[in-house]
Formats: sequence, structure tokens, C-alpha cells
Amino acid sequence: MNLFTKAIKNKLIANHNNQDGTKTFKAVVKLFNPTGIGTWYLSELDPETNVAFGLCDLGTPELGYVSIDELQSFKGQMGLGIEREYIFKPTSFEELQSKEVAWIILKTNYLI
Repeated sequence: MNLFTKAIKNKLIANHNNQDGTKTFKAVVKLFNPTGIGTWYLSELDPETNVAFGLCDLGTPELGYVSIDELQSFKGQMGLGIEREYIFKPTSFEELQSKEVAWIILKTNYLI
């Protein structure tokens, strides 16, 4: 499966090429592991290295880099790979982080 449409990939690359170091672009795409932990909200893609920047959540959300090659080769339970959220709309990292933190608090309080 292609993780990006042509339009999404072009936007991610354009954001990378226009980056001024502030990392203030909105997340363009949401990728997730359908059978376990792992959610990636990506705003930039370096076409030379195929490494993207965004909010990566593998249990604790943090801004960082991820190899798209590694995500594409990942196979989880039942052989399912990483998928793209089709209805995701561009969202700022601040808004995403507040939603992720709220979700963690909700899960933690529920488990107690």
C-alpha cells in the first residue's frame, strides 16, 4: 500500500523544502498501526532520505523523525502494515499534542 497520495507527498516535500527551522507546518497526513501502538502525524518529507518529520506516538507523543522505508516494511499482527487515515485534515502539532495528552489521561484514569 502507498502511504501517501501524490498530492500528500508533494505537500510534505514542499514543506521540507520551505522549512525555516521553526517546524511550524501543520501535520498533512496521519499514519497508524491498525493492530497495535503507533501513530504518526507528519508535516515534512525529505525526498532524498525518505525520512519524515512529525508528531510520533509510540506510547508517548513526541516530535521527531521517522523513516518511511521502515514504516512501509513494517508488518504487524495478521501481516497488516501501517495505514493512512483517509479522513484526516491538516492540524497543528499543538492541537494534536493536546488531543494525544487528553487521550493518555483518559486511558490512564480508566485503567486505575
